[in-house]
Amino acid sequence: MIASLDEIHRDALAEIATLDTEAALEDFRVRYLGRKGRLTVVSAGMREVAPADKPAAGQKLNEVREAITSALEGKATALVAQRDAQAFAGIDVTLPGRPLPQGALHPLTQVLDRAVTILRRMGFAIAEGPEIETEWHCFDALNTPGDHPARNESDTFYFSNGKLLRTHTSSVQIRSMETGPPPVRIIAPGSAVRRDEIDATHLSAFNQLEGLYVDERVTLADLKGTLEYFFRELFGSSTELRFRPHFFPFTEPSLEVDLKLHAAGKTARWIEIGGCGMVDPAVFAAVSKTRGDDAYHPEQVTGFAFGMGVDRLAMIEYGIPDLRLLIENDVRFLRQFA
Repeated sequence: MIASLDEIHRDALAEIATLDTEAALEDFRVRYLGRKGRLTVVSAGMREVAPADKPAAGQKLNEVREAITSALEGKATALVAQRDAQAFAGIDVTLPGRPLPQGALHPLTQVLDRAVTILRRMGFAIAEGPEIETEWHCFDALNTPGDHPARNESDTFYFSNGKLLRTHTSSVQIRSMETGPPPVRIIAPGSAVRRDEIDATHLSAFNQLEGLYVDERVTLADLKGTLEYFFRELFGSSTELRFRPHFFPFTEPSLEVDLKLHAAGKTARWIEIGGCGMVDPAVFAAVSKTRGDDAYHPEQVTGFAFGMGVDRLAMIEYGIPDLRLLIENDVRFLRQFA
């Protein structure tokens, strides 16, 4: 048996030296080390070796197997190195590398991240809701009457089942109050859709950031202080703001927030930046009715809400003159924010 093992050892090493492809290596492995390979067949004869000769035969068998396996692995490594060398042949490694273009977050994402960070520092948690909404969450619960223009099909996208694409993220405020008792301090960033004509200052699909704070003894002064701090953190401590009386179905009193825009080479002017107000008691009554308790009883809690367009914030922050630039995906425009 030892003589047979020596013969297999010599033959295997000689043949391995001549192999020049990975396929040939695999074929060799099967012929020598496979289930019916030469070495396997010889090793099966160990049962017929005399007991006195088994230790020497077993040792020889292990030595041959290890020698063939080692030679096979070495040859495989050499073939891989040879293949890699051929692949890189002719490449001048002294040439400078080719620079890769660097990407960046979209300006809307950058502004939204900053805005959310500021409000999170003020104690607001992020809340989310579905973009396909019910009329109750989008209008009825927000004290919006059935004949309100916003509920018309000329302003809102409806589905055949009566649901709609939300026209604002205020519906998230309702869902937050439905699922949890006060105090509630949340912000709802997200997209909204309306049937608006697309122009320099309007898009049919846009991004909103709304907030809600409900607790005992929340006042209009809390609302004004919150928004003044927020906008001055976002745009700078010298930012000028003003609040104007307005009307929204879901807040009373309601206010518009204006920011004084100082554009280079132009006269400073006031522009509308968002809406806000104290939550209308009718909204609390609707939520309480749905919940079936008095957690949001209008005589027990008060709250404020605010909303603003993230697209408008980006226009102000970066001096963008046309909203359409934000959705055209022109890399020449977007590269400015990298």
